[in-house]
Amino acid sequence: MLIPSIDLMGGKIVQLVQGKKKALEFDDFEEWTERFSKYPLVQLIDLDAAMGQGSNAARIAEIVRRLPCQVGGGIRSIEAAQSVLEAGAQRVIVGSALFADGKLDTEFAERLTGTVGASRLVFALDAIGGRVTTHGWRKVSEVRPIEMIKALDRWCTAFLYTHVDTEGLLQGFPQEVIAPLRAATERQLIAAGGIRSQQEVDALNEMGVDAVVGMAIYRGLISA
Repeated sequence: MLIPSIDLMGGKIVQLVQGKKKALEFDDFEEWTERFSKYPLVQLIDLDAAMGQGSNAARIAEIVRRLPCQVGGGIRSIEAAQSVLEAGAQRVIVGSALFADGKLDTEFAERLTGTVGASRLVFALDAIGGRVTTHGWRKVSEVRPIEMIKALDRWCTAFLYTHVDTEGLLQGFPQEVIAPLRAATERQLIAAGGIRSQQEVDALNEMGVDAVVGMAIYRGLISA
């Protein structure tokens, strides 16, 4: 399954290269909302919230009323997760909050699941150099993605793996990286980071992995 991505910054749709350099910017929400309306799931990320420099909550509330979304970016408390779900999101993406002092916080994961339910939780595994990174990709832990999956598998419905090393570069997704992660869990597994063609999406699908695509859609390399 292809999951189109909407990344928000400063009230606009943007695409960044490796979370740093802005490559694209759009303010025509109607066009993209209409184009993405045919998909069973859309990924919606508040980059400002993820980086701790603002919020696009009002815009998110508008979008989730019209599209079936999993929403992430700056969701670092149970209350924040509840708020996004109450606004209309189908699921929330949680990453940084699953860590405390650079280590996995399984107690928080258990409390979060007990409050909102595993079926509404997607746990983010954003990796740089084979290690999970948090707080808008600014902090790199010593935890490997496969370790995170094995530790937290019981408390979510899906894992979102982003290969930050290739994110936004349109150089292709390293599918060999995802194979051991697919073998480590029976949960839905979603891949992101550099996907540039429908052939890649199809290859991931054959592995039982869904694909989040942003840059390739906005550049017109994959039709949506």
